[in-house]
Amino acid sequence: MNAVEAMPLPRLARIYAMDAWYEFLRVLRMPGAALPMLVFPAMFYLLFGVVFAGKNAQQAVYVLGSMAAFGVMSPGLFGFGIGVAVDRERGLLMLKRALPVPPGAYLAAKMVMALLFALLIFVILAALAVTVGAVRLAPLQWLGLLGAMLLGALPFCAIGLLIGSRASAQAAPALANLIYLPMSFLSGLWVPMNAMPHLLQQIAPLWPAWYLGELSLRAVGMARAPAWPPIAALLLFTAVFFALAVRRLRRSG
Repeated sequence: MNAVEAMPLPRLARIYAMDAWYEFLRVLRMPGAALPMLVFPAMFYLLFGVVFAGKNAQQAVYVLGSMAAFGVMSPGLFGFGIGVAVDRERGLLMLKRALPVPPGAYLAAKMVMALLFALLIFVILAALAVTVGAVRLAPLQWLGLLGAMLLGALPFCAIGLLIGSRASAQAAPALANLIYLPMSFLSGLWVPMNAMPHLLQQIAPLWPAWYLGELSLRAVGMARAPAWPPIAALLLFTAVFFALAVRRLRRSG
C-alpha cells in the first residue's frame, strides 16, 4: 500500500478540496480566461434578451435558456482544455505523477473549477434576468436550469480534456474556438432552431450543445420534450470524450 492509499479519508478529501479551490483561483486570477467566460454570456443576454426582446417576456426567457447553455460550454473548453494543454507542455503532468497526491486529484480539480464557473455564470445570468430582463421563474425552474448547466458542463470538460491531451498550448485556444462558436450556432443557441435551414435542423442532434440547449430550454419552460433523452446524450458524450482523452494521455506518457 502506497502513501496515498494509506491516507485517512478526511485528509484525502481535504487534498481534493484544496486542489480544486486553488485551480479555481488560478483561472479566476487570469483575466484573459475568466473574463470572457463570465462576461460574454451576460453581454449576449443583455443584447438579445433585453435590448432586442423589449417587452417580449417569452423571448427574454428563451434567451436566458439558450445563453445559459452557451455560457456553460466555455469553462470546460477553455478553462479545462487550454489549462491541460499548457500544463502538459510545461511538464506539470509528469510532475504531478511523481508527487504523493491522489492520481485523480488533478482532473477532479479542473472539473470542479469548471462547475464553479458554471455556477458563477448561472448567478450572473439569473441576476440579470430578474433585474433588467423582468424574468419570473418558479424556484423549481431555477433549480432545473442550474442542474442543466452543471450537467451540461461535463461533456465540454471531456471535450476540453481531449483538446488538452492532443493540442499544443498555442493551438489549443484556436481549436477550442473552432469548436465553441460553430457548435453554438449549429445547435441553435444564437438563432432558434426552427429558423435555421432544414439541413442544419437535421444534423443538430450530432452536437452535444444541442442537447444542452434542449435541456436548458425545458428547464425554463420553453420546451416540452422529456428530459431523459438529452440527459442520457450528455452523459454519453461525456463518457466517450473522456475515455478518448484518458487513452491519449496514457499513450503520451
